[in-house]
Amino acid sequence: MYIDSKATYCSIIWNHRNMSLVRTETILRLVGGHVASVNSTLQYENQESNPVEAIFIFPMDSNAAVYRFLARIGDVEIEAQVREKEKAKEEYDDAISSGQEAFLLEESDESSDVFRLSVGSLPPGQTASVTVGYVSELAVQADHALRFCLPAVLNPRYTPAGSKSLTAEVPGARAGDVPYTLSLTMDIYSPSSIQSVESNCPLTPLEFFSQDKTQAKVSLSPGHQFDRDVELLLYYSEPHQPMAILEAGQPGSLMGDTVAMLSFYPEIHVEKSSPMMSSGEFIFLVDRSGSMGCPLNRSNDNESRISSARDTLLLLLKSLPLGCYFNIYGFGSHHESFFPESVEYTQTTMETALNKVKSMQADFGGTEILPPLQNIYSKPCLPSHPRQLFLFTDGGVGNTKAVVDLVKRYAHSHRCFTFGIGEGASSALVNGMAEGGSGHPQFITGSERMQPKVMQSLQYALNPVAKDIAMKWNIPAEVSVTPLSPPVNVLFNLKRVIQYFQLTGQNASNMSGSVSLHYIVEDKPFENKISLNLKPDADNSMLLHRLGARKAIVDLEGKVREGDDKSAKERAVELSIQSGVSSSYTAFIGVNRENKEPVQGPLLRRLMAARRLFTYGKYTLLELYCLYVCCCDLMLFRKLIFKKMTVSGNPKGDTVHWVDVYCNYTKNICCVFPPQPEFSSVWATVLAVLWLHGYKAESRDEWQFVAKKAMTWVRAQSGIEELFRSFTYIHIH
Repeated sequence: MYIDSKATYCSIIWNHRNMSLVRTETILRLVGGHVASVNSTLQYENQESNPVEAIFIFPMDSNAAVYRFLARIGDVEIEAQVREKEKAKEEYDDAISSGQEAFLLEESDESSDVFRLSVGSLPPGQTASVTVGYVSELAVQADHALRFCLPAVLNPRYTPAGSKSLTAEVPGARAGDVPYTLSLTMDIYSPSSIQSVESNCPLTPLEFFSQDKTQAKVSLSPGHQFDRDVELLLYYSEPHQPMAILEAGQPGSLMGDTVAMLSFYPEIHVEKSSPMMSSGEFIFLVDRSGSMGCPLNRSNDNESRISSARDTLLLLLKSLPLGCYFNIYGFGSHHESFFPESVEYTQTTMETALNKVKSMQADFGGTEILPPLQNIYSKPCLPSHPRQLFLFTDGGVGNTKAVVDLVKRYAHSHRCFTFGIGEGASSALVNGMAEGGSGHPQFITGSERMQPKVMQSLQYALNPVAKDIAMKWNIPAEVSVTPLSPPVNVLFNLKRVIQYFQLTGQNASNMSGSVSLHYIVEDKPFENKISLNLKPDADNSMLLHRLGARKAIVDLEGKVREGDDKSAKERAVELSIQSGVSSSYTAFIGVNRENKEPVQGPLLRRLMAARRLFTYGKYTLLELYCLYVCCCDLMLFRKLIFKKMTVSGNPKGDTVHWVDVYCNYTKNICCVFPPQPEFSSVWATVLAVLWLHGYKAESRDEWQFVAKKAMTWVRAQSGIEELFRSFTYIHIH
């Protein structure tokens, strides 16, 4: 299947009136029904009177392999190169300090779904565009759809004490500050008939251009606001078809050999009398941090993340098999469990748990996920009851890799199934924990698709464990096979398995034979075979090579953190540089060396405001709380909000609606954080600093030191640090 699409984004994510960022075009292409290739071009314009360095921190699919970074200034095109990260930063700093125009793109050290883009020494009146190219696998949903997500929301990540925040320096864009509009058109080409395309955003009718319905076109409806993650679901016939795709390499490079992408759909038939169908220890870990009280998505303010988690958990609890054991943990700044130890699943224990679940609220403060995990793993597993861990979270943590590594360390004793709740949930955490824990990830952004996803994960958890998983090749002897993906360690019935291999040898470019996936389930051997009788694809995009390289790089990064392989980091950096695929140890760097005249004038540093989900009108929820504490009266608070919105020229109906929304959320916040008189001056100071950031950003040079001094005083107040840190994570959107 192929999809070509062009997307136009206007006036995206900026909170400074003299600097604009415009996402101008995105081109999406689907390969073989599994792989999406995306090229996004972003345009910056400096409308200030001085040179500017623009910083943009944005979300990215955690499974994406970023392989291209191209910049254009006027008629000059700059192809960025991958360098070791510290060397790339030094080159960037040297360039902008000498007045050269430079571009830097780097992946976060802590989370693979957060990237930082720096555009340095952009002269007054100058326009620059950058193109970021990446490739990623599309997830198969419970209803057999292929899911593509264009992330727009970067929610703040809670950072435990002593750690560096991923998102603290990024201001949140306020709804209404700029017009967020998105125009998206997709041209679809598929080897099998296309049934439909659905989205969380309004679409135009699907247009077919062939009688067999293998070519089609669809667009987002005009006027769409780019204020949410754009999710596209593609349905086509014959979704569970094993396949092999060979891609020829480019001579003279590390990626010069043929790469094979193998896609299996194991068919595991289990007897209904299987012990796994009535056994297991099910541990449910529910995020009860304050951010879980925020809306599930922007289209429905009435449904919160915690309510979605409750509904998901209630459905799972009612569906567990009799005879199993279970327990439920809630976590935030602290954690607690329903029962001291896992209890047997009976009518009585189920009803007790159901009643407790119904009363669960988002009232546990910050998001400390490591302590409850450590507590769970410290307890011995129950004999004959394999442990299954189910996590429900909005994924807003800053220590993602530490959490994933912990889950991976205990993968031999349990399986981990994750549910990312709400828009902007961290794909790095949700995918990483599931992959590291030999489970399966799900993303729930609306209740309409919750039930099949929940039942699919439960069905997977009830599947017996596949053992002795092996890949066997029947190909010419002169062809050697090197795996690029880590070994397969888990199989579920009809769950797609994709593996990448590097093929070397004289006949690798024109090969026939077969590959078989072998495994044993409950002492019964299984085999799934794919025939190879094809030539490599002549496409020179090297998409499969990029994905294979990314898989190998991520595997090496994990070995670095484990500490056992001393050469893993060096090999990861080498592979990243030679393949042109990003890693946490490398960065893309491009410098305009065509301009021989240094850019003159003092360099201004501007932070692009990331799109965060929970901003309303002209206020953040933290501002509302601070304002309420200063008012000390809900009626006075309501009058002030109403007056402010009326002066702003909002229609009366909208004003009444948003005032009600503000008051409801503020009351909910106050239930979690009751106002304390001794902190009233603290919150007044915080409100003043927020106002400066939100409404006087253009005068930052005048007030930045005063604001810094004020916040130093705030943090010095006894008892405020933990409260402020937790509350900032939850509400500074």
